[in-house]
Amino acid sequence: MHFPAFFDQVPSLRVQDPLAAFLGSAEDGILLYHYADAVKLAGHSCPTVASAYALGHKAMQRLYPENVPQRGGVRIQFQQPLTEGVTGVVASILTLLTGAAQDGGFKGIGGQFVRQQRQVFDHPEQALQLRFTRIDNGQSVEAQAQLHLVPADPEMASLLPRCIHGEACHEEFARFRELWQGRVARLLCEHWDDDDVWCVRPVCHSR
Repeated sequence: MHFPAFFDQVPSLRVQDPLAAFLGSAEDGILLYHYADAVKLAGHSCPTVASAYALGHKAMQRLYPENVPQRGGVRIQFQQPLTEGVTGVVASILTLLTGAAQDGGFKGIGGQFVRQQRQVFDHPEQALQLRFTRIDNGQSVEAQAQLHLVPADPEMASLLPRCIHGEACHEEFARFRELWQGRVARLLCEHWDDDDVWCVRPVCHSR
């Protein structure tokens, strides 16, 4: 496999998965996820896949500031219905990183390691797109990407339809791919620490 070089510059996410430890799948249950893993799951690299990876990464680290994030230890609530827009794509990437799954997820072993029904949808009352909650202590963060702050190159407006309709020449197609992945690279490398692009903030629960 030959991925764009910038993939290696995107921070990886190290998690501890109790199920992986229990079954001997990984020593001490330690798993390391890279942006390329999200790309392989989705089958492509785009701003949506990039935003799901970045928000999942940042939310997990925010919820576990002093310890290795626990894969399988969070519940994720989505503002939108599963079938709306790119919600399903985001959900699949977040399952990869967090273990939180939908109705078809792992049911557990002896009441432990449950991953099923850890993603819930259609909660328009929440302020941001995503809410991650630790199951053990109830702490939550909400998260949303502001992708419009890193816009596509204006040249894409003419290149995209030409490529879709098979009208682009080889050079135009190459330019389209360069600009497409260039935006993803800016999001994940140049703006990784930009709190305006990646809004991740704690949720204050009322008593």
